[in-house]
Amino acid sequence: MSHHSNQDSQRHMKTLSEWLNLFPELNFSLKKLLFVLVEFALVPPAMCKVPLSKCPIRDPLPVVHKYDKSGDLNIAAILSQIYIAIDPITFEKRPSEELFADLAHFNPRWTYLASMELLSTQDRFIPNYKSAANNRPVAAITGPNSDICLYAATILCFYKIPQILYGSAPRTDNQMQAVFFHQMFPSQTHQNIGILQLLLYFRWTWIGMISLPDETGGRFVQEMVPMLSENGICVDFIATMPEIAFSSEVVEVVAEMVEMYNVVMGSTAKVLVLHGEIHTMIILRLFLQLPELEDMSVKATGKIWILTAQMDFTALAFERSWDISSIHGAISFAVHSVELSGFQEFIQERNPNSKENDDFIRLFWQLVFLCSFFNSTAVQGDGEICTGEEKLKDLPGSVFETITTAHSYSIYNGVYAVAYALQDWQFSSFRHTVTANSRQWNLLGQEGWQLYHFLRSVSFNNSAGESISFDTNGELVTNLDIVNWVTFPNQSFLRVKVGKADSTAHPKKIFIVNDKAIVWPAMFDQVQPLSVCNECCRSGYSKRKIEGRPFCCYDCLPCPSGKISNEKDMNECFECPEGQYPNKGQNSCLQKEISFLSYGEPLGISLATVAVSFFVITAVVLGIFIKHRETPIVKANNRDLTYTLLISLLLSFLCALLFIGQPEKWTCLLRQVAFGVIFSVAVSCVLAKTVVVVLAFMATKPGSRMRRWLGKRLSSSIVLACSLSQATICTVWLATSPPFPGSDMHSMTETIVLECKEGSVTMFYSVLSFLGFLAVTSFTVAFLARKLPDSFNEAKFITFSMLVFCSVWVSFVPSYLSTKGKSMVAVEIFSILTSSAGLLGCIFCPKCYIIIVRPEMNKRGQLIKTKS
Repeated sequence: MSHHSNQDSQRHMKTLSEWLNLFPELNFSLKKLLFVLVEFALVPPAMCKVPLSKCPIRDPLPVVHKYDKSGDLNIAAILSQIYIAIDPITFEKRPSEELFADLAHFNPRWTYLASMELLSTQDRFIPNYKSAANNRPVAAITGPNSDICLYAATILCFYKIPQILYGSAPRTDNQMQAVFFHQMFPSQTHQNIGILQLLLYFRWTWIGMISLPDETGGRFVQEMVPMLSENGICVDFIATMPEIAFSSEVVEVVAEMVEMYNVVMGSTAKVLVLHGEIHTMIILRLFLQLPELEDMSVKATGKIWILTAQMDFTALAFERSWDISSIHGAISFAVHSVELSGFQEFIQERNPNSKENDDFIRLFWQLVFLCSFFNSTAVQGDGEICTGEEKLKDLPGSVFETITTAHSYSIYNGVYAVAYALQDWQFSSFRHTVTANSRQWNLLGQEGWQLYHFLRSVSFNNSAGESISFDTNGELVTNLDIVNWVTFPNQSFLRVKVGKADSTAHPKKIFIVNDKAIVWPAMFDQVQPLSVCNECCRSGYSKRKIEGRPFCCYDCLPCPSGKISNEKDMNECFECPEGQYPNKGQNSCLQKEISFLSYGEPLGISLATVAVSFFVITAVVLGIFIKHRETPIVKANNRDLTYTLLISLLLSFLCALLFIGQPEKWTCLLRQVAFGVIFSVAVSCVLAKTVVVVLAFMATKPGSRMRRWLGKRLSSSIVLACSLSQATICTVWLATSPPFPGSDMHSMTETIVLECKEGSVTMFYSVLSFLGFLAVTSFTVAFLARKLPDSFNEAKFITFSMLVFCSVWVSFVPSYLSTKGKSMVAVEIFSILTSSAGLLGCIFCPKCYIIIVRPEMNKRGQLIKTKS
């Protein structure tokens, strides 16, 4: 008989293996668990090492703390509320009674088992077999973490049972599972954007990130890091928070925590983003308690903890005496919730005597009140006895909260969502009645999977007045609250709502935070902390990247000359607008002053005085020559050329006055043209005088034909030809690109120079070039005639005058080009006055000396005296 039973077992196991291969989406742990359960159920009595009569027959690994209440429609719930580490199960021996007393919820094996028990008979575990079809649940509420939801979905999705996920929702590529998910938790993308907005609001650009070593944590890091980088936020480190899966791993986990603690507390980042699940708070509290438990060289430093909405305040029994001030000032996101009327009274009235056979509440009672019941095998605390009359309201919040937490609020809404969906289903127009036998349609005979259509469209107001509905993806339409954790010395704490992240709100109101209501950690003296890689670059400086460091780490360099930065942490300095210049600190712009050579300043007064003085002197000389026009010395020097030269010098001194004062349209048109033409007349007169002197000497030679060239006609022709040539150049200049008034914004840092623009620089230098040509020609002819007899020694004076003239204008060009602003105008005025004065002094001073001081030499005999 044993032989046949063994063969049957092997046959059944082979059939099970073939059946499981049809479902590749089942993971290895589930398949292995199914093998163990079936193997245990089919074990033949002959394989027991005790007599057949002593081999017990029982269900394998029963789920403890399970409750059932009969009804027409069942809503199931798979909830993990206990976190206990156990020794690993290696499947090397059969499950034993030792496992019953030390169960680890938050565990895939027990979630799979609980999911299969929902589909089994009530009294005995037989998977996929029910004595009554109407006992199958119409929906299941699962949570609180993503793993529990996903493990339950592996079983429940085969039976198309909708799931209400009240904790963090998992992500799955299995569309068969996802279609039956209805999340009471906003999407992870919504929360990620909220975290980003929070960091940007407080300008925290240097942070650390900590996540769980699972797929959810890895996906969080993969999505957040690029998003943060695109918005100018750097991550100093990315750490993984170790989890204690089995009690035998505690030593290794603590060692990992110590190493991680050194990294976290040694970082200069003041803000830490922690992505976890509901039970992560247990690990976080152990992590923050390490300096008290271990001899550590790195001590705690001030940090701002930013916690995700999946986390809640949970603790193990041995952690209840630990100080909770380390999370004081933390900022967390939370699923939006409000206080439900009567909820606190309902919770506070619960006690072990209010319901019989409630092992869970008795176990919970012993843990939170540190006592033991008479019939309990475990002794809690100091051996005190539990009376059952202890009050839950007397417990500090760190041990037990009686308020409506986010998870409680989500479960409440989830149950009502199913109820309203069932109501909508029953009263829908196309299912209200059936024609067969005219019987009322009954939900009990329908396929439960049809309920998910109505869950997607359900909408109602709960008892707190909040609107509850789902979007097309099965996600609850809600917002995330921003909560500030405030702790107190008596181990209690408050969750203070300081803002919200609402994806359904107006774009300007998607993220709202009241920073004045936030209580910061004590280490920051109630001042908002900065979390940056280095101090901000103040205005007047720009950032420079440091090789090998993240872009948030940089040096600060002063702005280059002529540029400013008027804000902190600017990437580049920029130039001031037109008409402004940087201040000394190079952090703001000042208005430039208007500058031009005016009559009201010392330089303008000096130059105008000199010009007028020379004009008077020239007029006096002209008067002397007119008065003594019949004297030999005036006649001998060609009176017409002399008068023309003196008049041109008079005009040239007056021409200098056109360069003083604010440039106007008419002054800009006149001054360069007048200067060019007047000086051309003056220099051409000098040239004509020189040519006449040379020809006069040559004409004295016997047989010379030069005598016929002498006369007024030659000198007039030279003056007219030269003057008309310059006038032609000036006319072309005025016709094509005339000078105009303008301003120079850039030559001088603090000044806007009002000036006359040449219009055509080529034409301007053409005028100067023609003057230079006349001057060089006159100088050359005079230089060649410098050794003529004394009676014709005017050539020497002309030579000196043209030497002065050429020297002035040769030095003018580099001086003009090297100066800026009104100094350029002053250089040109100085050159005009100097060159004109040179002509006046060198040519006319000797003659005036003879006319006035030595009249005895102003005789014909003296003029024709030759060199002895």
